[in-house]
Amino acid sequence: MRKVYQDKSPSNEAASSVLTSSLQENEAAFKQAFRSCSDVVFRSFQIRGRWNALLFYVDGLIDENQLDESLLKPLMLGSPSEQLASEQDMLSFLQNQVVSVSQLKRVSDRAAIVQDVLKGSIVVLIDGQTEGLDFNVSGGKTRSVEQNSSETTIRGPRDSFTESIRTNTSLIRRRLRSARLKIETITVGELTQTEVAIAYVEELANDDVVQELKSRISGIQIDGVLESGYIEQFIEERAFSPFPQYLVTERPDYIVAALLEGRVAILTDGSPFVISGPMTFWGFLQAGEDYYDRVLFANLIRCIRLVLTMVALLLPSIYVALTTFHQQMIPTKLLLSVSAAREGVPFPALVEALLMEATFEGLREAGVRLPKQVGQAVSIVGGLVVGQAAVQAGIVSAPMVIVVSLTGIASFAIPRYNFSFAFRILRFPMILLAGMFGLYGITVGLLCLLIHLAGLKSLGVPYLFPHAPVSFQGLKDSIFRAPIWTMYFRPQMDGKPRSTRIPKGQKP
Repeated sequence: MRKVYQDKSPSNEAASSVLTSSLQENEAAFKQAFRSCSDVVFRSFQIRGRWNALLFYVDGLIDENQLDESLLKPLMLGSPSEQLASEQDMLSFLQNQVVSVSQLKRVSDRAAIVQDVLKGSIVVLIDGQTEGLDFNVSGGKTRSVEQNSSETTIRGPRDSFTESIRTNTSLIRRRLRSARLKIETITVGELTQTEVAIAYVEELANDDVVQELKSRISGIQIDGVLESGYIEQFIEERAFSPFPQYLVTERPDYIVAALLEGRVAILTDGSPFVISGPMTFWGFLQAGEDYYDRVLFANLIRCIRLVLTMVALLLPSIYVALTTFHQQMIPTKLLLSVSAAREGVPFPALVEALLMEATFEGLREAGVRLPKQVGQAVSIVGGLVVGQAAVQAGIVSAPMVIVVSLTGIASFAIPRYNFSFAFRILRFPMILLAGMFGLYGITVGLLCLLIHLAGLKSLGVPYLFPHAPVSFQGLKDSIFRAPIWTMYFRPQMDGKPRSTRIPKGQKP
């Protein structure tokens, strides 16, 4: 039985009841809840010089201009209103005629008030009232919308998601201006109280998929969620598969394109990376520029990308298999050149390949972790220096350095980082199989990989769709893509009836 994490913090214990009519009691309760919280501001004042009141908020989470101009000034300035027939009309009067904040509500539960304040609200309590006013004026310093740095944009929009979930939803809304776009929010994390939003287009997304995602996310029991990767690991079906089952991107145009195809997007507050699913094998090999460029150029790039993907997976293992077991398959002149280069190398081709691949991966990881200005120099200069020194010392051969370099360059052509990581992992068992069994080992490895991919699913959609099972409409956008004006229907990933996307007869 899974243990449910319970938040035992003093704030929850102190805020476990409703407000009373005594302002002093309410103030004492909330000061107890926020004790040792130096960033929580309590401010006592009088409304129109007549009623004692208290407001409190978290410094840095609110818009201070709204606090001064839309809240404090209207409440404090002016004389007591003669329109009030009794004290009971006060909250309605303040809501309807005094305060100009657009998002406000009445609150009475102390636990809910604590959570709202921690999310960026200002709460005003008035002496003699058993309800308070909750003003949503969240703000503070956040990162502005900037150009994406992790996914290079050749042609397309230059903006990217930020750490603010409301900014991210607005970037989607600006591109998809339809009331059918639904965004539902779930709070995850006992301590962090992180907002997780599920976005989908009504009548395009599969209702069963949406409900399944809601169920999985609602069932997450954890103390805190710091990044969307937490959510991804909880909702994926095959946790130990090297292949990702969800798209992770910072680009809003990718997410909107996914929503228009009937997929679902998951946004996490505090993370600029948005998750989308279901995804297929071929979807990870596609880039946004494939749809922005002309069809011939896009198909040429897709073909090159697919070839380089196979090179990233198989080139070192094929080299090991040929030089170890199948020398007769190598042309004579090339075989003599390779044999001469490997004459002084003390290791077999298998050990040589594993050593160089591990070194290359180490240099790549070091370049990523170091500062940007230094990291690029380390990865490039380090590779040149280590490779040249290893060849001169006779530890590895020059052909192996060439093979490993070509493999590394090919892996950079894969557009999705988490998808390329799968090939970086699988490269090592393929090298081992090639070193032990030759081309037969590579064949067995590829068959095992194909079986795994055929059984893999993302939110119920087969990973090799539209090739297995075959969907003729989906084949228009898999390895190659047809012109946009011929993609009349959306891919039937979920078995729903065909949904018209583009009316026929729009060929230029």
